[in-house]
Amino acid sequence: MSLELTINEAIKTAMREKDKVALDALRAVKSQILLLKTEHIGAQVSPEQEIAILQRMIKQRKDSYEQFTAQNRTDLAEVEDAQMKVIEKFLPTQLTPEELESEIKTIIADTGAEGMKDLGKVMGVASKSLAGRSDGKSISEMVKKLLS
Repeated sequence: MSLELTINEAIKTAMREKDKVALDALRAVKSQILLLKTEHIGAQVSPEQEIAILQRMIKQRKDSYEQFTAQNRTDLAEVEDAQMKVIEKFLPTQLTPEELESEIKTIIADTGAEGMKDLGKVMGVASKSLAGRSDGKSISEMVKKLLS
C-alpha cells in the first residue's frame, strides 16, 4: 500500500478518535505528497520520494522543537514533538548507531575506501543504501569517524 493510501486511512482514524495533533501532522504529510504530485502532473511518487518527504518533515519539526525549547515555549515544543512522533511511525525502522557503524564498515570495505579522500565515494553509496533507515547527518558523522 502506498504511503498516500496509508496516510488517508490514518487521517480517517485520527478524525474518528478526535486526535487533533495526529490529524494536523497527517494532513501536512498528505499536503506534501500532493504538492510533489502536482509538480509533475500525472507522475507517481516513488517510495524514495515518500521517505524523503517524511524525513524532511521530521527534520523541520526537530528544528522547531529545539527553537521552541530554547525560547522556553514548552507548549509549542510539545506539539512539534507529538507531531514528530506521529510522522516517525510511517518511516522504516531506524538503524541503531551500532548497526549504522556495521553497515558503513561494509560499504567502506566494498568501495575500497582508504581515507578521507574517499569520503565522497563512500557517502554516495551509503546515502543511497541507507536512505530512510538513517538520516544524512548521522551517516556523514559515522563515515567521517570511520575514515579518519
